[in-house]
Amino acid sequence: MNDKDKPFKHIVIVGCGDIGQRVAKIWKNQGKSVFGLARSEDSLNTLRQQHIHAVSADLDNAESLSDLDARLTKESLLYYFAPPPAKGVKDTRMHNFLKNMANKNLPAQFVYISTSGVYGDQQGQLINEQTPVNPQVDRAKRRYHAEQQLQKWAKKHGVALTILRVGGIYGPGRLPLQRLKDEIPMLHENLAPLTNRIHADDLAQVCVAAANKKAAGQIYNVSDGSDSNMTEYFNTIADACGLKRPPLVDWDEAEKTISKGMLSYLKESRKMDNSKMMNELDIELIYPTLKDGLDVICKTSS
Repeated sequence: MNDKDKPFKHIVIVGCGDIGQRVAKIWKNQGKSVFGLARSEDSLNTLRQQHIHAVSADLDNAESLSDLDARLTKESLLYYFAPPPAKGVKDTRMHNFLKNMANKNLPAQFVYISTSGVYGDQQGQLINEQTPVNPQVDRAKRRYHAEQQLQKWAKKHGVALTILRVGGIYGPGRLPLQRLKDEIPMLHENLAPLTNRIHADDLAQVCVAAANKKAAGQIYNVSDGSDSNMTEYFNTIADACGLKRPPLVDWDEAEKTISKGMLSYLKESRKMDNSKMMNELDIELIYPTLKDGLDVICKTSS
């Protein structure tokens, strides 16, 4: 990607946590100025230590957002990585942010990380970007609400919008090690749903690749494209990290022993087609399989 493909002055990352910091590092290595919005003082200090321009923002407080320098977003590449609120079916944080963005200080491009959960349960079928959305749990409904707000806003203001529908994210510090140590049960493999995931570093490079003109106005499914189910995922991590595999149960026992949050994931099965992401964004995955990623994570932490 050359400079003519990047018609923005700087990078703004709303919700600059783990993924945001990985994205910021890539852009900083290319000489771009990066601003990161975060709420807590600890998070702001972390950004400063990484030489990211730290900006205090509370997306739950619409009035506080009015204090932001309106020029911050002008002609920027704006990433929105902040999660929705923990409850409800609407993303009020996205509403607050868009409401307080001055019309004359619009970004050149807006990239939003959504979730593959907006497709709902597809009974293990292969899905692509044309598959109708069917969010079935509140967390997915909040993400789809954010997508809808953004699409309406981007169309009204003529802003190029790219939506990344992401499967599960794994990487250093993102593995369910405590769950494995606590020996929390998992479904028998023949009952386990198909899942989709991507390494945090690969997601970061996808976010950077999404800044090209070809991605404007597009939706991309983001995953490494490998086949696996949820139980296989936990077993592979256990084996790689030298931990016991989780005990296996049937659905009746799972309803009694597994949290409601995890059960909601186990009740949705789908396989994501990542060919549009791979081809249009010209992605070469660093970690094309879970094993590839775990080999590096375990070697680094050992």
